[in-house]
Amino acid sequence: MPSTIAGMNPPTTHRSTPAGEAWALISELFHASKHRFFAIAAEFELSPPQVMALRSLRPDEPMAMSQLAGVLHCDNSNVTGIIDRLEDRGLVQRRSAEHDRRVKMLAVTPEGAELRTRLLERLGEAPQMLASLSVEDQRALRDIMRRALAHD
Repeated sequence: MPSTIAGMNPPTTHRSTPAGEAWALISELFHASKHRFFAIAAEFELSPPQVMALRSLRPDEPMAMSQLAGVLHCDNSNVTGIIDRLEDRGLVQRRSAEHDRRVKMLAVTPEGAELRTRLLERLGEAPQMLASLSVEDQRALRDIMRRALAHD
């Protein structure tokens, strides 16, 4: 089966079943979309880790820095650097937790909430390779993915 990405050969492991082939194609789709994610991050003058942090923080729900570290699968020192830069831009504030002043809570500022909304809208736009499918194919793909996720 030819690759949909010029010059790339799709992974060949686990392609003996339709599910294995579908998984290989999903992986290829995400790999092909990486540059898009980096471009959107740059558009908002954010690093990819800053995008992931801002995407994980909810404007109406402060989160402990240690919890964000868990969500991002990194250690607290990495989160400190990421949050330092978001805080410098006025997008996030650190506050002491009411229950324990040693715990630092992260709150999205109004400016951060506005930028986060625009960022999530851009990230939510379908990449061209999916947007170019017919509406029927888009719906079929959506429905199949919903069924797959319902089984998880």
